[in-house]
Amino acid sequence: MLPEVPHIYVDDLTMAYDHNVVQQNLNFAIERGDIFIIMGGSGCGKSTLLRHLIGLKKPAFGEIYYDGEPFWLAPAERRQEVIRKAGVLYQSGALWSSMSLAENVALPLKEYTDLSATDIRDLVRFKLSLVGLAGYEDYMPSEISGGMRKRAGLARAIALDPEILFFDEPSAGLDPISARLLDELILELKASLGATIVVVTHELASIFAIGTNSVFLDADSRTMIATGDPNHLLHHCDDPRVRSFLTRGDA
Repeated sequence: MLPEVPHIYVDDLTMAYDHNVVQQNLNFAIERGDIFIIMGGSGCGKSTLLRHLIGLKKPAFGEIYYDGEPFWLAPAERRQEVIRKAGVLYQSGALWSSMSLAENVALPLKEYTDLSATDIRDLVRFKLSLVGLAGYEDYMPSEISGGMRKRAGLARAIALDPEILFFDEPSAGLDPISARLLDELILELKASLGATIVVVTHELASIFAIGTNSVFLDADSRTMIATGDPNHLLHHCDDPRVRSFLTRGDA
C-alpha cells in the first residue's frame, strides 16, 4: 500500500520581501487531521508563512503542495478553488463592523453557494450555535466581547465546511479562561468537521493543549530547526533554542 500523500507539503520554501530573506529551506508535511502549530519567537516569520500557505504571498523559491498538487505552479483560478476549501480566522476576528454577526457569517454562503435565503439563515444559526453564540445573530461586533468576536469569526471561517482551517494567533488579546475555551472549541471542531487545522501561535498553553504536530522557525538562522509533536519536542529535542522557547527558559 502506498503511503498517504500529506494534506499540505512545504518543499524547500524560501520566503522573502524583496532581497530580505525571512526564512529559507523550509521542508515539512502537514498530515490530514493534524492540528499543526507554526511556532517560534517574535519576528521569525510565522504569519508570513501563513500568508504563503493561504495564497496571499508567493514564495521566493520552492513550492507548497495541497494533496500532492503544486499550488503556486497552478493557474490563479485553480489556486482559488484550492483555497476555497479552507477557512481562515484572523487575529482580530476580521468581522465587518457594520454588519451583524449573522450577516458576517452569511457572506461566504451568499458568495460561493446557490442556497436560498432561508437555507442560509438556518445554516448561519447552526454555525453560530456550534461556536456557542446561539441567539446572538442580530448583535453587532461592537456589542460583544473580544472572545465572542473570535468565535463569531470562527463561525464565518467554518461556514463552508472547510477541509482546512487556518488560525493566526487565535488567543491573542484573550484572558486565560477565554483562551482555554477557544482551545477546547478548536478541538471540538476538529472532531466534528474532521478538518486539518494550522495554527500560528506563541502561547505555550495552546501549543501543548491542542498541537499534534509543529514546525519551529528560528529568526536568527532564518530556517526551521525542529518539527514534530510539541509535547515530544519538549522532552526530546536537543536544540537549546527550542527547549528555551517551550519552557520559556525555565528548563
